[in-house]
Amino acid sequence: MQVETHPVTPDRFEDFADVVNPNRRATHCWCVTHRLRQADVHELGGDGDDARERAMLALCERDQPPGVVAYADGTPVAWCNIGRRADMPFLARSSKIRPVDDVDVWSIVCVVVRGGHRKRGHTTPLLEGAVAYAAAHGAPAVEAYPVEPEGRMDTTMAFVGTRQMFEKVGFEVIGRTDAVASRLPRIVMRRTL
Repeated sequence: MQVETHPVTPDRFEDFADVVNPNRRATHCWCVTHRLRQADVHELGGDGDDARERAMLALCERDQPPGVVAYADGTPVAWCNIGRRADMPFLARSSKIRPVDDVDVWSIVCVVVRGGHRKRGHTTPLLEGAVAYAAAHGAPAVEAYPVEPEGRMDTTMAFVGTRQMFEKVGFEVIGRTDAVASRLPRIVMRRTL
């Protein structure tokens, strides 16, 4: 099976939606929480039930789309939200996930593998593709803020990732955060490019 990644440009938006919100529910996640404040959603034309969907589409029209979609043999199977930390208001003003230093890092804030395609090895090539995307845009390093689960992982943790997931692609632990996800501590991991 061949897995390749591509930035989520407007022509790939439907593929992205098939991964994160296949039923196109307005109340379901469109992966804009870290990137936009509610006021920004409305500024991008996001009024009504499809506000977040339209806001995400607007983000995909920018010079640096908000992440990458992975395809397995041409089928969209996974999504990674990645971009400059400074461009993500949620992280830029976070008191719980503070910068470790002054490096202008890119951050991975969400990882999703489409239902029906999980446990097939798509996460590693997805993350490798996300790191390559960041490197191609001049990122000096990429960070992630996964959890360290003990025992069986809650399926909701797939969105923030786990330490083991990022270690497979060369990330190292460089710090701790004050943030938690499902009562599990989140750490700071980095891969220098």
